[in-house]
Amino acid sequence: MISKNQIKNITRLKQKKYRQQDGLFIAEGRKVIEEFLNSTFKLVDLFTTETFDVDQEVIISENDLKKISCLTTPNKALAVFKIPEDLSLQSDGLILALDSVRDPGNLGTIIRLCDWFGVDQLVCSQETVDCYNPKVVQATMGSLTRVVIHYVDLESYLQKVDLPVFGAFMEGKDVYKSKMPKAGILVLGNEANGISKAIEVCVTDKISIPRFGALQATESLNVATAGAILLSEFRRG
Repeated sequence: MISKNQIKNITRLKQKKYRQQDGLFIAEGRKVIEEFLNSTFKLVDLFTTETFDVDQEVIISENDLKKISCLTTPNKALAVFKIPEDLSLQSDGLILALDSVRDPGNLGTIIRLCDWFGVDQLVCSQETVDCYNPKVVQATMGSLTRVVIHYVDLESYLQKVDLPVFGAFMEGKDVYKSKMPKAGILVLGNEANGISKAIEVCVTDKISIPRFGALQATESLNVATAGAILLSEFRRG
């Protein structure tokens, strides 16, 4: 059984202000939940229609799961985890920075890319979507457990850091003809507007992904797609 009060407390975690207030977030689906269970994240509650064999689990009906799920089709289980305390930001190696990326799916994919390419730290502007948004958590498929995410005043951070700052711009240097360093910060901009003027001032090296289409008509790449290509070039070295 799940109480009305529990349903209320869980469903309100769909909103950022309550996640921050309660220090909790939700994860759904067996694979995603197991990734968190096998990490340093602390489990609070687990509501499921099939056993996980953990002390905090509560077996509930599919109908009750629908009441708390963020998914159109609930995926067998929903868990509540504690949001971990912020870790110190280490300014070394390859770091990815996001300037006002708003789409949860894009952020989730970018976190997975960081995991894939061994980027341990993701630095986000305060305007970037919350990484504990249920849609982001779902899209990361567990990679959120292996990438440290920091929300900062991005302009102030970039002004102080002692690393080259690369920004993705249409008019930048061809990334395929550039030698990319092992350490640096790669900035990706907002889906609609790209990198803001304030952050552009902090960029030391503008790079671009050239278009190969005959008509050169495509306006831009999806931010996560661009991130994948650029991170691949950084790692290719």
